[in-house]
Amino acid sequence: MDRALATPIAQLSRARRDHADALARKGLRTVADLLFLFPRDYEDFRDRRAIADLVADEPQTVVGEVTDVESRGTGFGKSRLGVIVEDASGALRATWFNQLFLRDKFRVGRRVQLSGKPKKKGLRWEMTHPRITWLGDDPDDDPSNEGLLPVYPLTEGVPQHAMRRLVTEAVDGYADLPDEVLAAEVRRRNALLPIADALRAIHRPADEAARDAGRRRFVFQELLTLQLALAARRRQHQFAFSAPAIEVDTRLDARIRRLLPFELTDGQRAAIEDITADLASPTPMNRLLQGDVGSGKTIVALYAMLATVACGWQAVLLAPTEVLARQHADTLSAMLRASRVRFRLLVGGMTDAEKQQVRAGLKSGDVDLAIGTHALLQEKVAFAKLGLAVVDEQHKFGVRQRAALRDGDRSPHYLVMTATPIPRTLSMTQFGDLDISSITDLPPGRQPVRTYLVERDQQSRWWDHVRRQLDEGRQAYVVAPLVDDSEAIDAASVERAFERLTHGELRGYRLGLLHGRMAPADKDAAMERFRGGATQVLVSTTVIEVGVDVPNATVMVVASPGRFGLSQLHQLRGRVGRGRHPGACALLAPAELSDAALARLQAFVATTDGFELAEIDFGLRGPGDLFGDRQSGLPPLRIADLVRDREVLAEARDAAADLFAKDPGLKSPENTLLRRQMLRRYGASLELGDVG
Repeated sequence: MDRALATPIAQLSRARRDHADALARKGLRTVADLLFLFPRDYEDFRDRRAIADLVADEPQTVVGEVTDVESRGTGFGKSRLGVIVEDASGALRATWFNQLFLRDKFRVGRRVQLSGKPKKKGLRWEMTHPRITWLGDDPDDDPSNEGLLPVYPLTEGVPQHAMRRLVTEAVDGYADLPDEVLAAEVRRRNALLPIADALRAIHRPADEAARDAGRRRFVFQELLTLQLALAARRRQHQFAFSAPAIEVDTRLDARIRRLLPFELTDGQRAAIEDITADLASPTPMNRLLQGDVGSGKTIVALYAMLATVACGWQAVLLAPTEVLARQHADTLSAMLRASRVRFRLLVGGMTDAEKQQVRAGLKSGDVDLAIGTHALLQEKVAFAKLGLAVVDEQHKFGVRQRAALRDGDRSPHYLVMTATPIPRTLSMTQFGDLDISSITDLPPGRQPVRTYLVERDQQSRWWDHVRRQLDEGRQAYVVAPLVDDSEAIDAASVERAFERLTHGELRGYRLGLLHGRMAPADKDAAMERFRGGATQVLVSTTVIEVGVDVPNATVMVVASPGRFGLSQLHQLRGRVGRGRHPGACALLAPAELSDAALARLQAFVATTDGFELAEIDFGLRGPGDLFGDRQSGLPPLRIADLVRDREVLAEARDAAADLFAKDPGLKSPENTLLRRQMLRRYGASLELGDVG
């Protein structure tokens, strides 16, 4: 890197010391930091006019001085803010609804720039909700009207016009200095600008085409670097560790299938073929098994674990909660009653003596199959011959957890299960280091679940339906997003719902309470009472969303459904209809629901396909809200948007595969800088010691 790129911002001719200090507190210290501080948006001021020259219903911009400010209430919780702005040619009235927080910013005499579509009302022009640019007292600092102006993430104390001046000086003097990390062939095949041209285009675009070309170059580079890092991690996983080769022949296959409670579906058979092919290799399996709610993933995992045990190795099943671990243990106990597999449960709620007995069995090899929570990853747990680790519903199973199960350069095979289908875009990023098997069909006999969005005036009729179901011997869940009431969040709580239902709609029925703040023993007891039928209605938070299986439960009621994502709602819906009787899921609509929230809930009501809902949810909410930060430790993306840039991601993935096929270690001279950037960005988080 050219040393001039390390020039401190304070040394730029247009830099003020207080601005440089404020930027330094945000980690922006050098010219290079400014060059790669990408705009978060752009303002189009190419059509800036005097107020008297405006035309109706076309995007235009005016600059003027605030001469009057008024605000008033227009009803319960509603308000209107009106501002008069004048220039030498006339006056314009700007109006904002329900944005009183702007009132104090519009002081009389302040210069502002407003952009929007004007309308003529009588003799005066008006704009509704125009875009605001706060201007300084000096007109020389005003934005030019010669193109699209970048809008940078603001730092407190550094106004937008000052940021633009600093970045412009950095681009003018230093844009030709950054190293070109993309080989000419990569740029040619993917129609990418050279880095210097891209910097000028993204910071000072002449038009939309230039802006998009500049942005595309850096989006592609960022996603290519990520895809190369994931490819390097997969390669390192293949060559750095070895796993036992577990061969499944036709005799073993027949023995295992005799233990299964029902005929496998086509999707289950295909997944088993993928898994047995991986198990037969001395390269550790690293596979994600995804399937819709109730698709039978646990049976596939059981097949893999039994194959592992039959070949003389141990297997472990890790569940995210103690409730789910105990449920798995109950299920496997029934299935394995006729087998010689020695399996034990290990969870935090057991006594020290019980835990020690299980740990001793795992270390000696007397225990073939262990089921538990992440307590199994503690240092006190050692395995005699661990061959397979199955991780259920856990997106945060990262490099540290894997390291806990390794023995030197020996690694078990890994199978990660999820009932939250992974959108294709995430399968190429957060989950890009995994092979993926998908089960898209459901076992025969699975009952349908009807879904309803119940308006407030219909909710009394809905509770009539719930009572009829309970009177017929069925059971129900009522789910709320909060444990107790919150002044900051307008949403239902389980504490309030439990009290209201106990003394209201469900008076006389047996209700139970379950939430994450309860002690583990209390949670287990509440779940057991519901599973055994002693409790008819379980009022709960989302602790029941994953894996809980009570076949007699046919009703799911969700309060404040707008607080949940579509994938989370789908998980909740999957808790009912698991037995002989069809299920029903009701979303209790609140008094007020935004248009966006209504559209999202209507999309949920319209389909029961979890894969389709995952794509819809991803498009609406983005990756962070779906899964949180998966514990691969991946740094956040700086410019790419996984929703907006799906096509570029696919192109970057293809380019990464091509580069690794031709140059597996990225050691050729034209790829040296790209390799260095990959290791600097992702080396620590993905444990990439050396890809060569």
